[in-house]
Amino acid sequence: MDVVADENLKPVAEKVGCGERLDWADGLLLARSRDIHGIGRLADMVHRGRHDGEVYYNLNRHINYTNYCILRCKFCPFWRRYGDGASGGYELTVKEVAEQARQAYEVGATEVHIVGGLHPKLPFDFYVEMCRAVRSACPRIHIKAFTAIEIIHFARMARPRLSVRDVLGRLREAGLDSLPGGGAEIFDQRVHDEAYRHKVGPQGWFDVHRTAHEMGICSNATMLFGHIEAAEQRVQHLLALREQQDESLARGAGRFNCIVPLPFVPDGSELSHLPGPTGLDSLRTIALCRLMLDNFDHVKAFWVMLSPKLAQVALSWGADDLDGTVQRYQIVQATERAGDVVLTVDQLRRLIVEAGFEPRERDSLYRPIVRNGAGPQWRVSDSVHP
Repeated sequence: MDVVADENLKPVAEKVGCGERLDWADGLLLARSRDIHGIGRLADMVHRGRHDGEVYYNLNRHINYTNYCILRCKFCPFWRRYGDGASGGYELTVKEVAEQARQAYEVGATEVHIVGGLHPKLPFDFYVEMCRAVRSACPRIHIKAFTAIEIIHFARMARPRLSVRDVLGRLREAGLDSLPGGGAEIFDQRVHDEAYRHKVGPQGWFDVHRTAHEMGICSNATMLFGHIEAAEQRVQHLLALREQQDESLARGAGRFNCIVPLPFVPDGSELSHLPGPTGLDSLRTIALCRLMLDNFDHVKAFWVMLSPKLAQVALSWGADDLDGTVQRYQIVQATERAGDVVLTVDQLRRLIVEAGFEPRERDSLYRPIVRNGAGPQWRVSDSVHP
């Protein structure tokens, strides 16, 4: 049986089967074809060929240290005006962040994921002390923290002002291990100007990640889809990420660990009149990431925003990672997904097994984790994985 039913996709399927890189025209065909199941089969074929039927998860905790933010992006329900505690605004102390990390560490978490709004008052030293406190409380945990726009904000808040390289250097000395991929949204000027015009554009985002990679700091990449962008913008976004990954891999230092396609959740945002992506659109986009990003080893199905069941289905549309236990996620605070959100290890593993894959616990760099009983006793396997 042919993998795809759409005749227009058969040349694309042949290129995928031969391991050839897809181009702009191929991406548009994949983004527009109605043969959603054929696209899924193609992406699943690539996933299984690369990862031999394995799907990854990790034990982690998300910490959002403040929702005060100067940007006020239209798509974001998380931000609050500074000082507006009556409307749910908050900021955590360094001690509170470290305590949340410690609690996760003591029950076996290998990663803490720390991001927040652009606070107008906190000095750069606050973030340095945050990393230092988490490292002191959790000596072995991987600190994945601060999106590209946060790094740029820190550089501007520092006195005297610092370069992005200097900011990353000081944070790394304090304990930072890698960067998340948030803030990429969609790399397109029209979309930027309409939905998040106060945020730095693609050049700023890439400058931070390029600099991090040059310094040997790995990062993730994201794409927020299903709002005011079109198919062309999604394809162009992925091509831009692929080009940067080529450059980073050629340099041989840091790189993008994975792509995280994030479905837009309209509830509570200024774009709440939009429907957001359908489940099929989300599956297609995950498959598109797998097929276009041939130099990315991993595609994440972020179950918090997809829902566990749709993320489970996405494992057959090219995704090879479910993220982790998470424990708390507040970025979509105004939605039904707000607040405490957690899946246990048993639940994550069951989702993976039920989908027909082999679960593998990983660390933040996708190295296999070996557990020595319950709790915080673990080690990185000597096995070599991508």
